[in-house]
Amino acid sequence: MAARRVADEPAYILHRYDWSESSLILETFTRHYGRVALVAKGAKKPTSNFRPVLLALQPLRLAWVVSGGHGDIHPLRGAEWAGGHVMPTGDALLAGLYLNELLLRLLAREDPHAELFDLYAGVVQVLSNLHGDALEPVLRAFELLLLHAVGLLPALDVESTSLQPLQPEQRYILVAEGGLRSAQASERSSFSGAQWLALQQALADAPGQAAYPALLRASAPVAVPLKAQLRALLQYHCGAPLLRTRQLMIDLQSL
Repeated sequence: MAARRVADEPAYILHRYDWSESSLILETFTRHYGRVALVAKGAKKPTSNFRPVLLALQPLRLAWVVSGGHGDIHPLRGAEWAGGHVMPTGDALLAGLYLNELLLRLLAREDPHAELFDLYAGVVQVLSNLHGDALEPVLRAFELLLLHAVGLLPALDVESTSLQPLQPEQRYILVAEGGLRSAQASERSSFSGAQWLALQQALADAPGQAAYPALLRASAPVAVPLKAQLRALLQYHCGAPLLRTRQLMIDLQSL
């Protein structure tokens, strides 16, 4: 297979880990190629031009050479900061790293999701200006759209087992193994069929990034009860072990 060069590709770094004493393996999320693994040779050297650039939650333009098959690790040839916003801090930084881990665990290698990339880029920019409770609707809307994009979100306008339409006044709950079902009186994280229908309508009205503003509005009133349900569904599909960023958040809250 002839070598092919990719240049000036919009990208974010999801994760990086040591490959040798001087080099790094990068798990990146790119707009046109999806999740791509790259090796940055010499990136850990003090004199490397890569060293100050290869940071998570920062918009980059990357270049690499494709010399192998699908899913291989490709050599990085160039990296530039694209600018646009400062690094998130505090709980917003943890939220951004959490989104990175979700993408790393749920996206297949080299499976393009251009609309999801654009959405992620917008959310990362928002995170640089948000903290505290304001983060919750932002995260819930992204979780919903991510699950929807990879085909793991059940329809939110019918009960999953019976396919019966939701009744606006009744209460329902989303469970990882069984989808959406009627809630028991003791299940406090449930909410009304009308609110589930509003989420489904926001997803259906416009695909991808265009759905985000409507989904943000629809998820804001139910951000707290929706959190546990979506986290359970995400963990179910991510499998073991527990999401590291989620465990870190739990540990910090217990201090």
